[in-house]
Amino acid sequence: MPYLFVEVRKMTEAPVVEIKDMSYSYGAVPALKDVNFVAGQNELICIVGPNGGGKTTLLKVIVGLLRPDSGEVRVFGRPPTRVRDRIGYMPQNPRHDLSFPVNVLEVVLMGRLERRLFGPYTGADREAARRALGEVDMDGFARRPFSDLSGGQRQRVLIARALSSDPQLLVLDEPTANIDPGQERHLHEILQRLKKRITILMVTHDFVSDTVEEVVCVNRGIEEHPTSLIEGHTAAELYAGHGRVVRHDRNVFPAKGDSKNGY
Repeated sequence: MPYLFVEVRKMTEAPVVEIKDMSYSYGAVPALKDVNFVAGQNELICIVGPNGGGKTTLLKVIVGLLRPDSGEVRVFGRPPTRVRDRIGYMPQNPRHDLSFPVNVLEVVLMGRLERRLFGPYTGADREAARRALGEVDMDGFARRPFSDLSGGQRQRVLIARALSSDPQLLVLDEPTANIDPGQERHLHEILQRLKKRITILMVTHDFVSDTVEEVVCVNRGIEEHPTSLIEGHTAAELYAGHGRVVRHDRNVFPAKGDSKNGY
């Protein structure tokens, strides 16, 4: 059964993202139905669920790449298309020709293109790109060919590209895909630092960082699940003893309405 899960945290300020009764379909195939979702300031929200469950669709609606069939979506109180300059987005599995001769700084500078109407990159653009590399612990790599990096290093460079526009909302679609557990742990540490100044929405796998205490299952109704510490010899080897799994065997509160056929 497909689900969407989002981490729950208390909010004390106006929401960064607010979705009310939103549905989206690909033709006759429903992807999201009656979704209600709120993200607050300086939150790191992990979104997990099965393949085809609507995770990427949700992110695309939030960044304004898809327009919902019904409902309301607001980012910083406005339609997403009106605030794209405040959103940094890293799509799922971005395609890159590794034979193309481009260095790390040039990749990160691509994140500044939307801010430039014409002309070459400025000194301010390069400074912003270098600052973004520093935020993902990749300073010193600016002149390295992008093709020479490891998978985890490339993912961090792509996050730096999304950060180079100085966003207030960072949206990441599976940034930990195809990287080893050590790199994944390092990435979570970076995101914990970043969330002190920006809100982060991140699609990830069923394994989530040990910073996540609760998740919400969005499947027509809403169910909240606790997480459990991963323990045992195998888990310690795989995840260096740091992590939590979502427990689907227990709900904190009952779902409302019909929970069948949700996405």
